[in-house]
Amino acid sequence: MDPIKVVIADDDEGMRLIERRMIARVEGFTLAGEAKDGDELLALVENLRPQVVFLDVEMPGKTGVECAKVIQDTDPSIVMIFATAHDQYMGDAFEVYAFDYLLKPFKVDRVIQTLERARDRIGHVNDAPLPELPKAQPRPATGRLMLRHKEGVSFINMSDILLVQREERSTVIYTAGGGRYVTGDSLGETEARLDPAVFFRCHKSYIINLNQISNITPYGRWTYVVRLNGTNHDALITHEKYEELEQMFS
Repeated sequence: MDPIKVVIADDDEGMRLIERRMIARVEGFTLAGEAKDGDELLALVENLRPQVVFLDVEMPGKTGVECAKVIQDTDPSIVMIFATAHDQYMGDAFEVYAFDYLLKPFKVDRVIQTLERARDRIGHVNDAPLPELPKAQPRPATGRLMLRHKEGVSFINMSDILLVQREERSTVIYTAGGGRYVTGDSLGETEARLDPAVFFRCHKSYIINLNQISNITPYGRWTYVVRLNGTNHDALITHEKYEELEQMFS
């Protein structure tokens, strides 16, 4: 596997030095860039496409949480690790599905453990699935979805839709057979046109076809990864939504 690209963002040069040294200690990572404020961070993410971002909460310009919301709307698969001296922002961080929240001054072992877990998640190592959901009768998806996009209009069979997600600040629909459709509609607008008995909003950035769930594995502290039949793309599901899913299948 190619080295995992990391970007760090902190207005304190000394903290960036510490983070650089810790990243260098863990095999499998490469430091792709550094930012001293929120605007620089977003520019680096857009240009470098990192897989992991270390970010402080309090930075000049956009805060870490504000940056995380933009990053999530661009590529929700990016692992975001908050590194800050302020524990009062922990709730805000996990609302944007932070992988972890590290408090300064750092404990070396704690940072290394977080990086190793992030590396395992990105490489799908030690992905022990959660207990299978109870078996349920498939929910038929009927009808077609008319999708407007810049090339014109497409008609998609509802039963072919596997996953809907936010990507590059657009809504992208993945279908059986490798189809990919981009629309300017929001995820909420798309959700309103789908059958709620079949399609489930599992995360702020994802809608999944309940009939196509393959397995669910842990990710971060309170989030899981949903893998789906018929596609290499996966989705995130929050702990609260996972509990809701259990109730639906019980």
